[in-house]
Amino acid sequence: MGFGSIGPTELIIIFVIILLIFGGKKLPELAKGLGKGIREFKKATKDVQDELDIDKIEDDTKD
Repeated sequence: MGFGSIGPTELIIIFVIILLIFGGKKLPELAKGLGKGIREFKKATKDVQDELDIDKIEDDTKD
């Protein structure tokens, strides 16, 4: 069973549990932090990909 098999009922239950654990006031802060983390991760992976592309281009020009 993979992540894609989570249905709407399960998502609602997970959201309610998170709401009970962290409370309504903390939830926006958690979402903001999660979004920031995802953005930083995407930027880092893009930087690494760009670096690899530059290295490949340099290797191709040497040949």
